[in-house]
Amino acid sequence: MQGKTETDRSEASPFQEQVNASIRQAELTGQWECPLRDAATDYAEMTITDQAYWRYKLKNPVVTAERNVFDDLFKHNRSVFDLPRDLRIDSEVTISAAGDLIPLDGIESSKDILFAKVAGSLFDADISFANLEAPVTQQQIGTSFIPGRGLESPPLMCVSPDQFFAMAGHQERYFTALNFANNHSFDMGIEGLETTQGHFAKCGIAGVGTPRTPEAHGRAVTVTKAATKIGFVSVTFGLNGHRPSGEEKYRVHTAKISSKFVKPELDLLRRQIDDCKSQGCHFIVASLHWGYEFEFFPRQSQINTAHTLIEDGVDLILGHHPHVIQPIEYYRPKRDPDRVGVIAYSLGGLTSWWDAPPHIALGLILRIKLAKGRGTRRTYISDVEPIPVFQNCFRQADTQLIQIEKLNDALADCARSSDERNSLMGQLRTYADLVLNRS
Repeated sequence: MQGKTETDRSEASPFQEQVNASIRQAELTGQWECPLRDAATDYAEMTITDQAYWRYKLKNPVVTAERNVFDDLFKHNRSVFDLPRDLRIDSEVTISAAGDLIPLDGIESSKDILFAKVAGSLFDADISFANLEAPVTQQQIGTSFIPGRGLESPPLMCVSPDQFFAMAGHQERYFTALNFANNHSFDMGIEGLETTQGHFAKCGIAGVGTPRTPEAHGRAVTVTKAATKIGFVSVTFGLNGHRPSGEEKYRVHTAKISSKFVKPELDLLRRQIDDCKSQGCHFIVASLHWGYEFEFFPRQSQINTAHTLIEDGVDLILGHHPHVIQPIEYYRPKRDPDRVGVIAYSLGGLTSWWDAPPHIALGLILRIKLAKGRGTRRTYISDVEPIPVFQNCFRQADTQLIQIEKLNDALADCARSSDERNSLMGQLRTYADLVLNRS
């Protein structure tokens, strides 16, 4: 799946000419080196300026933050974890979380190769999680990461069953839970939703964010490990302009949490949080498909929303959609001074397209350890380990393959690598250091 930010001007439509002119102006003036105020991230809300800004960032990611955001995000670090003295640990649970699984042509050839170098970090946890960015389908429709030639041509993504099996696990060990509430959920309509849900069932994967019945809309998905009940709540900011009919609106948990026109809508998430509490969940995870693509820092409005959700009862926020990594915040809620809410604003991607630029090739695997109190519903995060990873594309004989590697392992091997690979590792390390505040 290849994409370009500009098309041949001899074939460009008036729409493309306007987009290209805006990009050229931004490149000359540097006006988009900082986050564009009042930008749209929902395709249904985009203007020509928003489309141009999107395509500009695809080549030139935004590495600066809105005012005061940096200070808010890094008020605390990992040293803040300290379990209450009176907590008697009854059981411990580990969670591994990663970002987007994006389709690319031929990925089925990398089955059991894709995750070989990170399988322990991903699948040895009690619960493993990621975001499936495209529906599984039997339809023969091509994939386009780049939007089309006008405001009515959103990007389109889907995966074949063989591609899904390559992306969903390693050597028959599959993700425990996959989020499927995202802006591509409805790209293939009802067939894509139901085919995806059927494949989740075949692999024993809990689908998050796409209720199978109207009664399940607004309900949480729960997973129990080591006598610890984990509740997953979810929402996506939109569906790329797709509008399910009234009788099908229950199919995807959708709410305007990243709109340029209205304040974040949290009612649907709060219904799910309340459902977790009524089911006696010990720990609540919010899966949020939100934010601004190709920007390394969240907006202030997202920080405010994340803090509100933690105060409402969420313990861990796993963000996805920006296609780049964003910081992890360690937030102490007022509701419980002993608790630390972890907010991963964006985990980036595990897979994207062949030869993706460094800012998109980089992702995070988050390892979280939970401690559950004896004879109580109190469950706390006791440790968090962020692991930067990247996708390495290579050829073996005549076959193009992709494999996820740990950045630290690759950096250690740099002395034996080519100058080209050393340059790539340096770029990846710069982005990782920026986001994890290691500069």
